[in-house]
Amino acid sequence: MRDRLYFLLGPAFALTILFIVGLSFFAYEVPVALWAACGILGVAVFVYYTISQNNVTYVIKRSLESILTIWVIATLTFMLLRVLPGGPFDQEKALPPEVMANIEKKYQLDKPIYTQYWNYISGVAVADLGESYKYIGRNISDIVAETLPVSIQLGVYSLILAFILGIPAGLISAARHNTWVDSLTMGAAISGVALPSFLVAPVLILIFSFGLGWFEPALWEGPAYYVLPVIVLGTRPAAVIARLTRASVLEVIRADYIRTARAKGLSEKKILFKHVLKNSLIPVLTYSGPLAAGIITGTFIIEQIFAIPGMGKHLVNSVTNRDYPLILGTTLVFSLALVLANLVVDLLYSYFDPRIQLT
Repeated sequence: MRDRLYFLLGPAFALTILFIVGLSFFAYEVPVALWAACGILGVAVFVYYTISQNNVTYVIKRSLESILTIWVIATLTFMLLRVLPGGPFDQEKALPPEVMANIEKKYQLDKPIYTQYWNYISGVAVADLGESYKYIGRNISDIVAETLPVSIQLGVYSLILAFILGIPAGLISAARHNTWVDSLTMGAAISGVALPSFLVAPVLILIFSFGLGWFEPALWEGPAYYVLPVIVLGTRPAAVIARLTRASVLEVIRADYIRTARAKGLSEKKILFKHVLKNSLIPVLTYSGPLAAGIITGTFIIEQIFAIPGMGKHLVNSVTNRDYPLILGTTLVFSLALVLANLVVDLLYSYFDPRIQLT
């Protein structure tokens, strides 16, 4: 019964995710009911997997640790912003003292540090990140809600591309070890790691946008706008994943149980895909946690080059403008994504390698 439930929930959740990604890529509006179904399936898969693997205590412990981690990050960021010289309203031409006093009173900067800190932490506890100093009248929660979905969309497409290219490339390279296929694949992977995105992006724009006219060079308004930034953002992770997969496959393929499988007469293809690949994905999983968090919460270089209205530009502008609430808000979003991604990766360890027991 438990196995039947697992094979029912898992594929249903995966298919729902793929369907949503497909709709969003082709600029179709995703129905609210489909989002709700995806959320329910996701929670069901998470709960079932956690209970079936006896990881309830581990998840509770990690959740409490995550709350503590987020609090520490929020506190350190708050204190650093207050300690660093300069302020959010410092300008080349100094404001009159009475104007500065009114501004500080409006944003409660005239209060003691401990009062400002308590007000901020109290707001974070109820998902109120405060009001931006530079975008007058705009709440940080509204800015995040407006820009984060675009960054998530860009990140998800890029992650899918990275895994689709990286894992097969690493597997094929390891299977054809010390052949021209291996050399060609790893040469391409090294190039993907070495070439910076701010160099690759303009070259692709010149060739495919201004030269051939196939894709749009900027903005984020449909499939023609998605292709180039997704390729640029997904190429480097794909190269790293290919190298990790190749190294791991070469290590696993020399194990005793693989020699036993060969002795039983199993085909190389079956050995490679059934026995080797699954056990070779632990290094890829380890890399995927911080990769997913970083790539989904906004890669400001790509968003700046392609004029994508994501959260990355606000991260850069907030630091430049010393917009304290916006800096704190974007930092917390990134930290939360990193914590959640690492938790999911840790839970998947025991699936890909049953020898790993989470306690």
